[in-house]
Amino acid sequence: MSGSSSEVGPDGRTVLVVDDDSLFRETIGGNLCDAGFRGIAVAGGGPALEHFQREGPPAAVLLDWDMPDMDGIEVLRRIRAGGYDTPILFLTGLTAPIFEERALAAGAVDFVDKSKSFGIILQRLRLVMGGTKGGGQTVTAEPEVADRLEIHPDSARAFWKGEQVSLTLSEFKVVKALAARGGRDMSYREIYDLVRGEGFHAGSGEEGYRSNVRALIKRIRQKFRDIDPDFEALENYAGFGYRWRDAGDD
Repeated sequence: MSGSSSEVGPDGRTVLVVDDDSLFRETIGGNLCDAGFRGIAVAGGGPALEHFQREGPPAAVLLDWDMPDMDGIEVLRRIRAGGYDTPILFLTGLTAPIFEERALAAGAVDFVDKSKSFGIILQRLRLVMGGTKGGGQTVTAEPEVADRLEIHPDSARAFWKGEQVSLTLSEFKVVKALAARGGRDMSYREIYDLVRGEGFHAGSGEEGYRSNVRALIKRIRQKFRDIDPDFEALENYAGFGYRWRDAGDD
């Protein structure tokens, strides 16, 4: 297998880094090991697929897009075609929205600009690996089902009527939180704090965060309607916030 392998860290914390840039592989692989992961770095899509076949799936994959032997989208498609539900995060310099949309539609759980600091990359990685505890113990959470919505917490993926919805990690967190409330309302401020952190201020004026939440909800609704044009489960409570309405709710 081409590329470098760093065997530090317990099993169950393995992160596969797929990138043709040798310096980047070495740097992020070392950073992952310092953070307590078992970092394995390979130079392209072919070696990545070989790793799945020979070693089984890692806990997560950090995947570049633009590689000479096989682009990241094709690697992702082949991994999913093999039946693997491993969380895959694109870590790439191709940051235009069209690339993010294609990655999420193909089954990626997140899309991160590789120029971000390792601290940010590590936070995003830990979010999608939330089902893995230190010491190598992997906890597999059962899917959460709310009527036609199915939530997979371990891989941060949501399905509507059996079809995956191409949500970003932030959008997934909002859908999961709304669905967990069982039809009860969630305020604009609660939604905003969930995405940006408590006390964060943005927008114009004291209530400016509401416009950010409305834009976020609009994007989420559209992604569900791309699957189901009759989607109406995400309801607005005028002046307060939103709620998730199951088919059985009044």
